[in-house]
Amino acid sequence: MSRSLIFAYPGDLSLRTGGYAYDRKVTEGLRSLGWTVNLMPLGDGFPVPSKATVQSASKMLSALPDETLVVIDGLAFGVLDAWATAEAARLKIVALVHHPLALETGLSETEQTRLRTSERAALSSARHVIVTSPMTAREIAANYGVEAPRITVALPGTARAEFAPADNSVPKIFSVGTLSRRKGHDILLSALKSIEDLGWEATIIGSKTLDPATGVELSRRVAELDLTDRVHLAGEVDDPKGYFAGADIFALASRYEGYGMVFAEALSHGLPIVACKAGAVPDVVPADAGILVSVDDADAFGQALRRLLTDPAERKRRAIAARQAGAQLPDWPETAQIISDTLDRIS
Repeated sequence: MSRSLIFAYPGDLSLRTGGYAYDRKVTEGLRSLGWTVNLMPLGDGFPVPSKATVQSASKMLSALPDETLVVIDGLAFGVLDAWATAEAARLKIVALVHHPLALETGLSETEQTRLRTSERAALSSARHVIVTSPMTAREIAANYGVEAPRITVALPGTARAEFAPADNSVPKIFSVGTLSRRKGHDILLSALKSIEDLGWEATIIGSKTLDPATGVELSRRVAELDLTDRVHLAGEVDDPKGYFAGADIFALASRYEGYGMVFAEALSHGLPIVACKAGAVPDVVPADAGILVSVDDADAFGQALRRLLTDPAERKRRAIAARQAGAQLPDWPETAQIISDTLDRIS
C-alpha cells in the first residue's frame, strides 16, 4: 500500500525552535516508517501573514488532488480557516497543534479573539488533530469544539542522554528558549539579580532574531542589572547537549508552554528544574524533580534558585528524580509511530 502525505509548514523549517524541531523529527520518523513525505512551505509571517501569503498558501493547498492526506502545522493552519472550510470534504486534512495560537503571550484581547475564532473554525474542518501534550488536548476539546475521538496526543520524543552529574565549583545555571516575551527571560534575569550574593554562572541559549525587540531589551537588561560578567546570552547553538551536560540547574520562566521540549531534555540529563506553573509544564516536570512557581513571580523564582544553590543535598535528590523521570519519556521513534498509526487510520 502506498503511504504518502503532504506536510505543509509556515516559515523556515530549519529554525531552532521546539516546534520546528518537532516537525523535523516527525517527518524524518515517518519516512523511516515507509511514508513518502512531501514538504510544502507555505510562506512567512504566520500566524499573522499578509493577505498575499494567505492567498498563495491557499492556492498551493487547493491544487492538491482529491483525497490527498495533508498534515498542516498549526502555526499556519489556525489562520487558514477559510481554506480549510472550503476544502474539508475534498482533502484529508490533519492539523498538528503545538499550542493554540490565542494563548501566545502579549496578544491584545482583540487579537486573542480573532485567533481563537479562526482556529476554532479551522479545527472544525480537520479530519483529525494531533497535539503535543495532554494539556493541549484538554484545551482544544474544551474550548475549540474538537471531540476527543478526533484528537491524538503524540508527546515530543526525547533523546537518551549520557548521564554524568556536573559538580562545578561555581554552579552553572542553564536556560534554553527563544528570546521572546513568552519565554520569561526577563523574570529569570530579575531572579538572578536577587541571588547575586551567591556564587553561580548562567547561560541562556536562544535565538536573538525571531523577536528582535525582546532580544535587544534583554541584552540591555543584563547590563542594567550589572550581570554582564555572570550571565551569557549565547544566541543559537547547533547542539546544546554540551551545555545540558555541563549544567547544575535548568531554569526557564516561560509564561506558557504547549509542552516544553527543553524541560524534557533537562530531565533526561538529570537536571533539577526551576520553572513556572504554566501550560503543560506541570505535566512535564514532576514535583520531586523541579520547583514550580507562579508565572511572573520573580521573587519566588529567585527563592527557588536559592534553595537549590544553598542545599546541595536537595539539588542532588531532585537531580536523581529528574533522571528517573527522563528515562520514562518517549523517544522520537515512539512519537513517529503514534502519528503513523493515526495517519494510517485516516488514509
